[in-house]
Amino acid sequence: MLKNLRSLLLVSAVALLFVSCKAFHTLSTNQKTSQGRPYELVVVATQPVWVGELGDSLRSILAAPIPYLPQQEPEFDVLRTTPDGFKNIVAEHRNILKVLVDETVQEASVAVEYDVTAAPQLMLTLQGPSQQALIDYLAAHGDKLVQVVKMAERDRAVAYAEKFGMPGIEQAVKQHFGVEMHVPKGYILAADTPDFVWARYEYPEASQGFVIYSYPYTGKQDLTAAALVAARNRFVKRIPGPSDGSYMITSPVFEPEMRTFRLEGRPWVELRGFWDVEGDFMGGPFVSYTTLDNATGNLFTFDCYVYAPKLPPHKRNLMHGLEHLLHTIQFPATQAAE
Repeated sequence: MLKNLRSLLLVSAVALLFVSCKAFHTLSTNQKTSQGRPYELVVVATQPVWVGELGDSLRSILAAPIPYLPQQEPEFDVLRTTPDGFKNIVAEHRNILKVLVDETVQEASVAVEYDVTAAPQLMLTLQGPSQQALIDYLAAHGDKLVQVVKMAERDRAVAYAEKFGMPGIEQAVKQHFGVEMHVPKGYILAADTPDFVWARYEYPEASQGFVIYSYPYTGKQDLTAAALVAARNRFVKRIPGPSDGSYMITSPVFEPEMRTFRLEGRPWVELRGFWDVEGDFMGGPFVSYTTLDNATGNLFTFDCYVYAPKLPPHKRNLMHGLEHLLHTIQFPATQAAE
């Protein structure tokens, strides 16, 4: 039996994915800082496991391509080491998955520890009596395992935004839309109007940004994919392109994908697709989140985009960094979600 491990209830993880919570419970204030980049995952597995069918199953789940990115990118950058190699700086990585095949274990399961050798750190242990038992377990629960690691990355990003914020942008959002939001340092305020706030983060070879806009809600027909695209095009037209008269639009070539979900009891509509520039040659991925603001009767949209033509295929972390900001948005506590 593994010492000091708490069972990981993967079924509950789905519900927790969209709940803002403290994912890390630091055991010591004297711990080392964890190593590695966001969305890197160290897998600790023996050679027979890694080169066998179980290793194939792990790679198919952990390195599965993310949809709606211009180039193929995996869920995680997987770094594999043997149990003998799991020491020193490797053991201080931010995300670790240990794979243990032990015939004395009665059934396959996943356990979790936080901040074991460094902080913040997530350490998962996938254990079972045989490789086949673990293959079967991954077939049933692999997607939820992925979600748990993504939750850990999200909570780190939210904690950073809360600690190192941009008060000017946060105040503009509060003033115009009445919601609290945490925006990490590095963003600049590019537009500030009562119904449209635009913030962007410029890198030498990339750009990520978000817009928040609001408009009257007239009925359920406003929440169809076509209506959301039309509203998006009206507002992102205010984001100028590189040449005179050019502006952002939703790509007419690729139909966006729509889904609904709840975050802390509030219903949201997600629209994910690609954007282009009318009158020029630019484009990239976007995702928008729309909900009904009960206090104003308006639809509230948080819309994110990435432009990184010289960084293929490194758009995953830029998009995730924007997506995490949704979890910093808080409507007034007196406003009931419907």
